[in-house]
Amino acid sequence: MTIQEMYLKMKEKLRDVVPDPELRIKAELAYEINRLKAERNAVILGHNYMEPALYYSIPDFVGDSLELSRKAAQTDKDIIIFCGVRFMAETAKILNPAKTVLLPSEKAGCSLAASITAADVRNLRAQFPGVPVVTYVNTYADVKAESDVCCTSSNAAAVVKSLGSDVVIFLPDEYLARNVAAETGKRIIFPRKGGADVQADFQLVGWEGRCEVHEKFTVDDIVNVRKQFPDVLVLAHPECSPEVVEASDFSGSTTAMERFVRESKAPRYLLLTECAMGDNVAAANPDKEMLRLCNIRCPHMNQITLEDTLEALRKTRYVIEVPEDVRVKAARAVERMIAIG
Repeated sequence: MTIQEMYLKMKEKLRDVVPDPELRIKAELAYEINRLKAERNAVILGHNYMEPALYYSIPDFVGDSLELSRKAAQTDKDIIIFCGVRFMAETAKILNPAKTVLLPSEKAGCSLAASITAADVRNLRAQFPGVPVVTYVNTYADVKAESDVCCTSSNAAAVVKSLGSDVVIFLPDEYLARNVAAETGKRIIFPRKGGADVQADFQLVGWEGRCEVHEKFTVDDIVNVRKQFPDVLVLAHPECSPEVVEASDFSGSTTAMERFVRESKAPRYLLLTECAMGDNVAAANPDKEMLRLCNIRCPHMNQITLEDTLEALRKTRYVIEVPEDVRVKAARAVERMIAIG
């Protein structure tokens, strides 16, 4: 594919999303990335939160963290470039210890992953001996290593149910845990919050970590949008508060939201999630109206650019390493998650 062909391919999808001068510059970068990708036998994984010019040009696979974990486990390429954040790249390394895994920006962290440590998990295990630990995939490798099984937003309730345990520790997203508790009919406690009564009847033990993007959405946002657009369908990510999820028409993972919009016949939609996702879904569904009322961009996902992805390929930077003892234990938890699906 020539630069001009790349430009025309991107323009077909993004003419209403990305200004034309920017598209021409991005097409040159994408062309060079794809050339180097083939030369170096690399695969590029792109999360749904990537900005549109990147999302629609260089990834071999796009999706949510569960789908990309599957693709990482299956690849036969020598190099994996993860256009996402650090915990995602770590997951790819956990599943592919012999391969080189690159993260285009060393600053692409995650507020939710940073909300809990491996020591925190060990302390909870000591406080609740024998209780299985489910850890959201949005955590770092050492936290996964202390867990029995990982989950994603799309299979969290299924993972909890699969354990067949009267009590489950679910970490670290407070809102996802509350939403899982509501879905599974479990009473949840947060022992680190104000001295919760751990002697009371409960079935889920949570943590108070939050995504700095999804915690900002409010019920008032939904009410105000519905006043102006009464026929809008509101889709919320499960990392939003239970009140926001309850006030929405649909809640699901990024892949589930994309599928919902694709298959629905509603006149217009609003996605309460990282706003680049809304642009990507809009580009994929030009016949449907996406309300551009989301202005919350993840500062960590926003670190991943075409420019830095090109430099990652040129200079083999930034290499993700996971200590082998941590990796082996974390791999068990991640592989159990993938098996549950």
